[in-house]
Amino acid sequence: MLELMPLVLFLAVCAVLMLGFPVALSLSGTALAFAGLGLGLQTLGIDANFNPGYLAAYPNRLYGIMTNTTLLAVPLFVLMGVLLEKSRVAETLLDAMALVFGSRSGGLGIAVTLVGMLMAASTGIVGATVVTMGLMSLPTMLKRGYSPALATGTICATGTLGQIIPPSIALVLLGDVLSSAYQQAQLSMGVFSPQTVSVGDLFMGALVPGVTLVALYMLYVAFTAWRNPDAAPPVPREVLTEELGHNGGLTSLLLKGLVPPILLIVVVLGSILAGIATPTEASAVGAFGALVLALVYRRLNLATLREVLRSTTRVTSMVFLILIGAALFSLVFRAYGGEEMVTDLFEHMPGGVVGATLIVMLVIFLLGFILDFIEITFVVVPIVGPILLTMGLDPIWLGIMIAINLQTSFLTPPFGFALFYLRGVAPASVTTASIYRGVAPFIAIQLIMLGLLAVFPQLATWLPAQFD
Repeated sequence: MLELMPLVLFLAVCAVLMLGFPVALSLSGTALAFAGLGLGLQTLGIDANFNPGYLAAYPNRLYGIMTNTTLLAVPLFVLMGVLLEKSRVAETLLDAMALVFGSRSGGLGIAVTLVGMLMAASTGIVGATVVTMGLMSLPTMLKRGYSPALATGTICATGTLGQIIPPSIALVLLGDVLSSAYQQAQLSMGVFSPQTVSVGDLFMGALVPGVTLVALYMLYVAFTAWRNPDAAPPVPREVLTEELGHNGGLTSLLLKGLVPPILLIVVVLGSILAGIATPTEASAVGAFGALVLALVYRRLNLATLREVLRSTTRVTSMVFLILIGAALFSLVFRAYGGEEMVTDLFEHMPGGVVGATLIVMLVIFLLGFILDFIEITFVVVPIVGPILLTMGLDPIWLGIMIAINLQTSFLTPPFGFALFYLRGVAPASVTTASIYRGVAPFIAIQLIMLGLLAVFPQLATWLPAQFD
């Protein structure tokens, strides 16, 4: 029984989380309890296969977190996204997109997809994007005769794009963890001058799959509108102009609402891809640009600024507190020999690296029902990442597969996070069954994308290779 302590530790954390306790405290508290148990058993002369020497590395882990310049991008990207949301820049962007596409069948759905993509890229927080898009666009879509299933499915699907569309904090965190895992894997193979994989590499790897997903979403909306015009009827531009209250003309609205936010995201992402700036430096530019946009639009007052800073501090504190708890959990897991147990399991698994990858993807998919991407990134990826990379997987490909896998998990009934978030802001007239029906085609698109990546890894690895 004692040799299964790593598995018991992992299951205990999952059980505590399902009871509703805070994630960061669940990770650290459970880890401390099991560390105390291991030390207590050793004191009684019972071999618990627990190596307390791992705990001595915890102060260095904390210092590493504090001095990690890549992680500085997290609060800055969060600030950028919250500024765009709270100062209603995103609302102006949606109005502009609606006027451009709304007069065509399925046009509102395409507009929501594009705006959701940009919002998801700037925040990377599934809940924030789904709630914001639900409040802004769902009432308009329903009022203009859109099918509740199509409207809610589109919003939920685009809200999860923050897992794969750069720049987002999901990719920043995943890139940092995979970088450490890749170096650890190479050192275990005797490579003492290890290659590195950066957050910028992951951004480049995510571009083709991310843009492909957005294109497939829009094609599905357009196909649905063509097959069933009543599910996504066109809205005359005059009606939209009157409803939105923009009397300055389409050109002025585009210049005001469409060009600046897109230009900001292009500058941030382009500077990273071109090697002009690191993700941390680009995130600072993005946060400053979002602040300038909010001031130019005259939608930033003292109360809004206070709310923006509080929201940014809350999200940032959550991320780093989870990271601190996950670092302790990882050390205790290794102290019980968990890494060796997982390695042995993978090596004896039928199907070799393919079988191991399928099992990991299935576990991550199921964990996505109860854990957010931050917990999975900090807890699961450091355990399985080095082992899979030692077996020969490409770190960029693995990162993109994990991101899209989590995106699919967050969409899947009955436990998908995106479904819960939208249910909380959707009117009572929209049934839960309609939301479930609406996301089903988008889940199929996600699975198709995962299959394409599995068969053609170059979709994720080709672009980063061009910049080496």
